[in-house]
Amino acid sequence: MAEPENFLRQPQAPFSFLGQTGLRNRIARRPMTELRQIQRAQHRQRLVVIGNGMAGHRLLEQLVARDDRSQEIHVFGDEPSPAYNRIMLSPLLAGEITPDAIALHDRDWYAANDITLHCDSPVMTIDRERREVVSAEGTRTPYDQLVLATGSRPTKFPLPGSELDGIHGFRTTHDVDTLTRAQEHGEHAVVIGGGLLGLEAAEGLRKRGMSITVVHLGHHLLNRQLDEYAARLLQQELETRGLHFELGTLATAFNDNGQGRVSSVTLKNGHTLKADTVVVAAGITPNAELGRDAGLACGRAIIVDDGMRTSDPSIYALGECCEFETTTYGLVEPIWRQAEVLAARLCGKDARYRDALTATKLKVSGINLYAFGVLDASDEPAVHDDVLTYFDPENGDYRRLILRDNRLIGAVLYGDTAAGPWYFQQSLDSRDLSHCRDALLFGAHDATQRLEEAA
Repeated sequence: MAEPENFLRQPQAPFSFLGQTGLRNRIARRPMTELRQIQRAQHRQRLVVIGNGMAGHRLLEQLVARDDRSQEIHVFGDEPSPAYNRIMLSPLLAGEITPDAIALHDRDWYAANDITLHCDSPVMTIDRERREVVSAEGTRTPYDQLVLATGSRPTKFPLPGSELDGIHGFRTTHDVDTLTRAQEHGEHAVVIGGGLLGLEAAEGLRKRGMSITVVHLGHHLLNRQLDEYAARLLQQELETRGLHFELGTLATAFNDNGQGRVSSVTLKNGHTLKADTVVVAAGITPNAELGRDAGLACGRAIIVDDGMRTSDPSIYALGECCEFETTTYGLVEPIWRQAEVLAARLCGKDARYRDALTATKLKVSGINLYAFGVLDASDEPAVHDDVLTYFDPENGDYRRLILRDNRLIGAVLYGDTAAGPWYFQQSLDSRDLSHCRDALLFGAHDATQRLEEAA
């Protein structure tokens, strides 16, 4: 029941959802001119994208921003609305923003950029022999190139009672709509999963006036991002807000109220929690079935090479539904890089995807967290790791840096996270920080000054 790296984590500032600051503006200023339409009509291919979530939409934005795009594009999405920013589902659930605030582009944008949008139209089958996709309505759409951006879904666990009403995921606007009405069935909610997605769901429901208990298999919260000390600070803060926690245990059954709705959750530690609503946020499963049924090579997800190409040379995949060198994805930043690579490849350019270190920023209201890299120093005798720690209890600031051979390989910042992007860049650059080691915990200004003096 490992917590996924999911879409609700925000990467460091340079990789915010809108990407490089000017991309959205450049896209908005690129209406299809008559000349461009004529040029494309002379040598265009048809690109079909299955999935209009964040990964698929980012690919569209990248293609629209390019002068060498030649595709006629069709996009199929399962949901009734155009793409929206899933990262913002948490503040939407909390009532801090309106649904309009998470919309990316309206239907006019698709039309203006020669993109045919098929909303509420899931693709059921890929006919590789005829190079066609078949929608739920039975419509067959041919393709020259096909992109699978089908995302993922919450992992469901085969527990007794898992089919009961009142058990939900937290992945779509439909989930948010359902959860905003959860209090109609009672005030007690249980969130399964103490990772980023689970904590954001728990905090959103708390702000809706519900009593929340978070159940987490790990012995501390966010065990994939935080060390134990930072996790304890986080838990203490959330407890002051009214959240409750059951750590180091897991659900074993969802219990029926006699009318087909969940009423409580039984835990492995013997406790039973009252639950009028349950949110399952303890893992994601790639939506790889379309590719698998079409005979594409698959592992946990659809296997791609460094050009995002599947085992079929005319079919590509990106985002949470793909697998590259045994790695699957949930964070926004690597998926953004996948979209850049794939856009270039679809336009005939040579670009290759490589995994890279990624930073995580927690966005639970009022709580700042920034983390990347390894969490623990190595205990290998031949490896020389140093751990630097700073804690200011008065202001609630905590920093833990791990250096290997004077190079930063991991960091956890809680409270004051302003120096996080600077630390991250030093790690990416593999910079020798020996000259500023004694100032490193105090942030970028003091450390940079020492490095400049030593240069």
